[in-house]
Amino acid sequence: MSEASITRAFPLPAIEELSDEDITRLYSADVGPLPWVRVNFVSSIDGAATHQGLSAGLSGAADHRVFDLLRRLCDVVVVGAGTVRAEGYGAMRVDKAGERARVAAGLAPHPVFALVSASLDLDPSSPIFADAPVRPIIVTTELSRSSTRAALEAVADVVICGRVRVQAEALVRALAERGLGRIHCEGGPHLFGDLIAGSALDELCLTVSPRLEAGEASRIAAGESPIVPVGMRLAHVLVSGDSLLLRYVRA
Repeated sequence: MSEASITRAFPLPAIEELSDEDITRLYSADVGPLPWVRVNFVSSIDGAATHQGLSAGLSGAADHRVFDLLRRLCDVVVVGAGTVRAEGYGAMRVDKAGERARVAAGLAPHPVFALVSASLDLDPSSPIFADAPVRPIIVTTELSRSSTRAALEAVADVVICGRVRVQAEALVRALAERGLGRIHCEGGPHLFGDLIAGSALDELCLTVSPRLEAGEASRIAAGESPIVPVGMRLAHVLVSGDSLLLRYVRA
């Protein structure tokens, strides 16, 4: 059994050795009307969102496998610019198998990359833009620097979604108006917190890594916006070794 092997433990009956097609079917179930906002995170068992400052330090082979498969199911991947810089993101591409699966499902070969940045601390010459198979989107605010917006408009579509902060509801609405209703967010914690505060979240996919981190690592959701607790329903539990891959949908 490989390190990336995944079993379904819930709902019963258990299913051993899930194929990629099995996994994508599980994550496609119970998806409601579009727009649908899915967030994907990894956490240690004591609640840390990072190991030595990076979420990649908590991730294993099975988490990487699901991470890649979830990109097959969306129209757009949304990531905060701080996470893009910290985690070393490149251009948003899926592999050849992912391209085939997306096209077979009626989607574009690659998802759109939407970067969320109030400060616009982004390099227009970055491979994120230069190597992008689809023109990216930058979501920013009215108060962002107009000169920087103009430079970035040469390599991406710049969308205003709020005056001081990017507003989650406006972000979701702007993407849906572009036909990007299957919205997949990969972080970071402040963007996740804003989606919760804006009642814009439909689904959380959470890998629980079998580690104790302690220290001062952040949680997967952060922010100062007032939040009304959101009830979620457990849709499935997948197991790979000592890791759990959980999927929750809005109750």
